[in-house]
Amino acid sequence: MESAQVLAIASAMAFFFVGLTTGVWKYAGIRRDAEGKAEAPEYVSVCHRAALLYAFACLLLERMVELSALAPAVELGAAALVVFFFAFAVGTYLIHGWLDDTDNQLRRPHRLGRGVVPPGLVHGSMIALAAGEIGGFLVLAWGVTRTLMQG
Repeated sequence: MESAQVLAIASAMAFFFVGLTTGVWKYAGIRRDAEGKAEAPEYVSVCHRAALLYAFACLLLERMVELSALAPAVELGAAALVVFFFAFAVGTYLIHGWLDDTDNQLRRPHRLGRGVVPPGLVHGSMIALAAGEIGGFLVLAWGVTRTLMQG
């Protein structure tokens, strides 16, 4: 099994674990109220959903690596880029969930606990995230397309 496949499978398991445990955290937040009207912090719910979705997205990445006709180092770089930004997103959701500091991390001023994050940092992070996730995917998609065109 290629390194990129190992990375994708290990990441899928890690994201699934985060999704399951944040689901327990979410349940605990709801359970606080006898009538079930209370909720967990918004970003606990966001983290829960995102981690579960990223787990399955990592399985797609693994399959793409398996089918790709690219060099293993290129596949590893592309998969690692996508997984890194998945983890970056989940990490920010976890932090906001833990701090319960916002229900919209993109609302200005950008809160982080009691502090404020500069808008340029938030905007730059979002551009890097989009470019990294889409770019890594497109590299792997090109590798899969090459395989499909050959056979």
